[in-house]
Amino acid sequence: MNKRKLVIIGNGMVGHRFSEKLVEFGGSDKFEITVLGEEPRRAYDRVHLSEYFSNRSAEDLYLCQPDWYRANGIRLLLSEPAVSLDSVRRIVTTSAGTELPFDELIFATGSAPFVPNLEGIDKKGIFVYRTIEDLENILTYGKGIRKAAVMGGGLLGLEAAKALLDLGKETHVVEFAERLMPRQLDESASSILRSRIEELGVRIHLETQTEKALGESKLEGLQFKDGSSLDVEMLVVSAGIRPRDELAKRSGIQTGERGGILIDDHLKTNVYGIYAIGEVALHKGFVYGLVAPGYEMAETLAYNLCSPINAPKSYTGSDLSTKLKLIGVDVASFGDGLGQSEHIPIVFKNPRSGVYKKLVISPDGKTLLGGILVGDVKSYGNLLSLYLNRIELPSEPETLIVGSVSAENLFGADNLPDDAKICSCNNVSKGDILKAIREKNCSDVQSLKECSKAGTGCGGCLPQVNSLLKTELKAQGKVISEHLCEHFKFSRQELFQVIKVKGLKSYADVLHSEGSGDGCEICKPAVASILASTWNEPILKHREIQDTNDKFLANIQKGGTYSVVPRIPGGEITPENLIRIGEVAKKYDLYCKITGGQRIDLLGAKLDDLPSIWEDLVKYGFESGHAYGKAMRTVKSCVGSTWCRYGVQDSTAFAIRIEERYRGIRAPHKMKSAVSGCIRECAEARGKDFGIIATEKGWNLYVGGNGGVNPKHAILLAEDLDEDTCIRYIDRFIMFYIRTADRLMRTSTWLEQLEGGIEYLKDVIINDRLGINSQLEGEMDRLVDTYVCEWKDVVENPEKRDKFKHFINSESSDPTVRFQEERGQKRPAERRTHRTEAVLK
Repeated sequence: MNKRKLVIIGNGMVGHRFSEKLVEFGGSDKFEITVLGEEPRRAYDRVHLSEYFSNRSAEDLYLCQPDWYRANGIRLLLSEPAVSLDSVRRIVTTSAGTELPFDELIFATGSAPFVPNLEGIDKKGIFVYRTIEDLENILTYGKGIRKAAVMGGGLLGLEAAKALLDLGKETHVVEFAERLMPRQLDESASSILRSRIEELGVRIHLETQTEKALGESKLEGLQFKDGSSLDVEMLVVSAGIRPRDELAKRSGIQTGERGGILIDDHLKTNVYGIYAIGEVALHKGFVYGLVAPGYEMAETLAYNLCSPINAPKSYTGSDLSTKLKLIGVDVASFGDGLGQSEHIPIVFKNPRSGVYKKLVISPDGKTLLGGILVGDVKSYGNLLSLYLNRIELPSEPETLIVGSVSAENLFGADNLPDDAKICSCNNVSKGDILKAIREKNCSDVQSLKECSKAGTGCGGCLPQVNSLLKTELKAQGKVISEHLCEHFKFSRQELFQVIKVKGLKSYADVLHSEGSGDGCEICKPAVASILASTWNEPILKHREIQDTNDKFLANIQKGGTYSVVPRIPGGEITPENLIRIGEVAKKYDLYCKITGGQRIDLLGAKLDDLPSIWEDLVKYGFESGHAYGKAMRTVKSCVGSTWCRYGVQDSTAFAIRIEERYRGIRAPHKMKSAVSGCIRECAEARGKDFGIIATEKGWNLYVGGNGGVNPKHAILLAEDLDEDTCIRYIDRFIMFYIRTADRLMRTSTWLEQLEGGIEYLKDVIINDRLGINSQLEGEMDRLVDTYVCEWKDVVENPEKRDKFKHFINSESSDPTVRFQEERGQKRPAERRTHRTEAVLK
């Protein structure tokens, strides 16, 4: 049987996916396949291109092994793009002069960055952001510069800005539109995103049109149309894309007025046997700029070319849902998030915490049409399933983003039909995932990703993929993997024990001994937490793997400033110390606020002022309140029997004892406590991770509560305890939680998922069911005995203190920090004043 000749022009992500699907559908037996690649390397992952800045390794980005093409009967020609096409003679010619006859030809040439025709755009120091070679050029040139800008505030522009920020450059984003990511986010969501990005040090310039690149032979600045200018030494252009359709145009293939090869629902062009897929294709007037639609096109075309001609699949368009982490900020959008069709919007907005959630539902309230999430995207995967599979919404759909109900609780992946789409990036259904588990023996998330491709795009579906994997393995009677991430083949609990037993004291030691690769944003902070919980060394010893707040021992706030919260055990403070805090606040012009945990929050501190503020507070006897850490925070109290006529025990004294014992202890998540002096419960002890309520006979101890979006009442663990016994039980409870909880798991969730629940916990804590109580108490005593105030540690260490500068080579403060007056104090200045709101329109 003579094979038909098939040529694929382009070896990017979509071209490679088409090759994979050809092989999967038996195309290697039907076609003689040749792939033309313009770049000098095989196909790689452009979606995660920014990771190249972190590890400098192209190997981590490649989509296949070097011998994959040969092993599957595919001829790959690298650095040999097509330069001419004769559609009549059916021959394509490459840059090397190779003539390739074809029966079928596929354009997968993708797109090129749009570079505006500005005066001086050809100067040294101006780059695009598209290939590994582009990144290598940016890295090389960037070694000698300090200030850089990105032209474009879309997805790729913000990715480029993150890369520049990671390189330690003063980074600016210049966007012509009135908001960031205008195609994905509405004005409110974009405003939240802007605030979060600016807090990290990136300067945003909206509604700004660049007119000229300044300088002689190299870039020295940008001039804008309004007459202003910006002093920068590097510019990365990310102002959009243009389809690579030049060869098609020259060959008589029909293209759109604004570019793109015209295709029908079967991916056919106007020339028989020639097709187009991906970002070069124009389908129903739309060029898709995401990889997921290209994957869907590739699969459809591969199926049609390899299957009987009388049963072709149709491509009817793609969903543009996506989940990203942009400069450390989680962002997701799906469906009609902008509300361009008739709809009812449901919005929750909290600028203070940087969270925005919007659901767009049908006028009858039954169907989810789209949504936008910024800051908190945990519900993205399940909301996407509701949207993609047109599942009827609950009677009060607002509970999906505000309140105690979640999409996961109502519509978990286990309850979806097998044809329900789980991964929109790769068009993977629930049935495809179950088939991979059952037929290909996938027993962990990594192997399941490799077999099914689910979760290899934006990653938003991974919680559902993991849930399906666990459920199916459990049904098969197999052991369920609880690996922390792909770099550690241990659960968080197992890794805790390994670190403790082996005495590992740094992330490098842990990774070398027990892990692989370079680590990720999941395992780095998790290991940092374990190290802190085990050895209780100053957190800045592991600064490079901490979350932002821990790195600076303060919570980063709006406008690029930080808040300082000194510890006030039990909420008790002398008049003298109140005055001293006031003096410090006045000296550094800080905004003052009494927190819900009976402490004083000093806001508006500049990064370089933090050590000086701490030094003054430490001098007066104050210490860090750990408001920034996944650690023990506050112990709230009422005045108790000392002052209250209803009080039956001295709640203030006991609260002080508890807070001074557990201060600064790191855990899988933050912990809060409270002590109430009587059953009237003025300290709200039952809304805490552990709470204590006085009785006539002693103290009742409650555990596993929390406030927040999903409040939980704590459950009674033991009653009528004396103080020492209560302390012992708390010691055991905290250490057992630290040992056994998963990463970022509150005590309430941990207790809910603990097999046997509160009765089992009572048996462990009170009856020593596991025989470990003496160990738990010893571990707690060691943490208590080794406590060090992290602020004082910085104040007394010049090397650590030197890290708290806005500029590496200058003593200057951040010049972009601005304030405005409100109610007699300062607050961050902003273009629009927002209110925290939950709106049902």
